[in-house]
Amino acid sequence: MELRTYVDAIRQQLAVAAAAGGDDARDLAERLTAPLESAVRLALLDALSEAATEITRDLAPGSVDLRLRDREPSFVVTPPPAEQYADEAAAAAAPPNPLPTPAEGEDEATVRISLRLPEHLKARVEQAAARAGVSINTWLIRAAAAAVDTDNQQHRPDAPRRSGIATGGQRFTGWVR
Repeated sequence: MELRTYVDAIRQQLAVAAAAGGDDARDLAERLTAPLESAVRLALLDALSEAATEITRDLAPGSVDLRLRDREPSFVVTPPPAEQYADEAAAAAAPPNPLPTPAEGEDEATVRISLRLPEHLKARVEQAAARAGVSINTWLIRAAAAAVDTDNQQHRPDAPRRSGIATGGQRFTGWVR
């Protein structure tokens, strides 16, 4: 990428603005051109570096690096691994997984809710859904159903209680009445 065209455009705009101010302004603009060129180049490089950082954040695990050679920047793009592209393409082409069939007596209508997750937990949920081969929505529905079912079994008065005893690095579990 050549920065000269951008620097020259700014130099030209400065000359046009200085021409409106007369001979003194034009002379001042000519003296300021050299130091301004360095400042403009540095500002452009900072902007390009910031853009590369943002793109890398969205492209992870791939990356975009900004390198400087002969005072001119160039980008080096490292794409994510090929298997990730294949997985994403397959996921995009596959029809969305259907919702689990409601249990008997449950209303078949679905409702929409908003769920806010910390970034690290969202990433773990995405990974777990991918391992299970289901959508995030389906995985969350199954996790919620399992949690509710477990909670209901533990709070029933006639349900057997589960106990665990840990001894010597081993864990024994069983049902106790």
